[in-house]
Amino acid sequence: PCIVGAGDLVVDHGKGEVRVNGKTFAEGDELSIDGTAGQVIAGKLKPQESEVLQVLLQGGEGSPAAMALVRILGWADEHRRLRVRANADTPEDARHARAFGAQGIGLCRTEHMFFAEDRISQVRQMILADDAEGRKGPLAKLLPEQRGDFEGIFEAMDGLPVTVRLLDPPLHEFLPSGERALAALAEEMGVDKATVEERASALEEQNPMLGHRGCRLGITAPDIYDMQVEAIARAAAARKKAGGDPRPEIMIPLAGTEAEVARLKERVAETVASVYADEGVEVDTLIGTMIEIPRAALTADRIAPHADFFSFGTNDLTQMTFGFSRDDVGSFLPYYVENGFLPADPFASIDVDGVGSLVRTACEKGRAAKPGLHLGVCGEHGGDAASIGFFDEVGLDYVSCSPYRVPVARLAAARAALQHGVKEMDTV
Repeated sequence: PCIVGAGDLVVDHGKGEVRVNGKTFAEGDELSIDGTAGQVIAGKLKPQESEVLQVLLQGGEGSPAAMALVRILGWADEHRRLRVRANADTPEDARHARAFGAQGIGLCRTEHMFFAEDRISQVRQMILADDAEGRKGPLAKLLPEQRGDFEGIFEAMDGLPVTVRLLDPPLHEFLPSGERALAALAEEMGVDKATVEERASALEEQNPMLGHRGCRLGITAPDIYDMQVEAIARAAAARKKAGGDPRPEIMIPLAGTEAEVARLKERVAETVASVYADEGVEVDTLIGTMIEIPRAALTADRIAPHADFFSFGTNDLTQMTFGFSRDDVGSFLPYYVENGFLPADPFASIDVDGVGSLVRTACEKGRAAKPGLHLGVCGEHGGDAASIGFFDEVGLDYVSCSPYRVPVARLAAARAALQHGVKEMDTV
């Protein structure tokens, strides 16, 4: 579970303490988190999955209430138009998502794989290298690790689409913070501490959200994306040879111009074709982009010819449209909502008039330029019932959300279809 926007919580890294409401907790103290209620509770509580979750994950019979929900979800699936995918980064998450009824993965975040203990060292060596030559060794070691990740996900989602987003965050996020941590990293790598500190300092940005990340990184350091694309393609080829039905979709993040998408799609396609030729198999692989920058939404007709699909990253699109930082709005956004400046938190439920207008524009322009363009959304709004109603209205093909919100999205998509007159429920 996770709680965000906990502005009253003071985390003191130096002292290894957390302070809140006059109480202090030291490293090692046990806390419990209720992600539904948004509470941090002192002490250890025994977690227990609800009976509904147990029935959905494990199958079988449950209480009348649990079985009633399963039946209602079945009815919802008969009436909804929108497909529902899940955001999942591991084979385990993918299996859970499928058990909840997900019809594919709409967002697989490759950066989450980089933080694993068995590979973070190689990631940091890649980042601290001065050039492509210095990145060769670490990338060669990361390739089989990434391939294994994707093989597991393709197996869990056999026969269903899996959209993999290429590396998105700025590189400094993978480096440890603080002098002691950097010194330990320098010792581990066998290089001078000053060299590591200098490189880490050079990577730091004033506003990382708007900086050297996403497709900008893929253009200036193309070998990183090459490694990831090869890992995806080789994993898909391995699953195909094993008798599976992998359906990879490769997504270019943070594009704002036609040239970025065109250049990167060409390179991705070349790498994919080379791998499949080497493996002696053919796997249908889509290549698309995230629409998360206002400029991309406004010029969607120029970007669409170079993309097989659009996936709206509404988290970043909301940040850039409002000029809000999602990490910092806790200090004023509740006041805005309580006092009528905004009808709701725009990061929880989509701002139809502003952000929604950009989504609608991109849909219309994109499909005018390319009628068969696939459209989806993979931001947090994909699991919000009110937002799902809007996405159904503008004609998206699917929404993607957390695995545990898939049942909610299935119900909301059915309600939206009925409200928009797509299908009519038989009189019971």
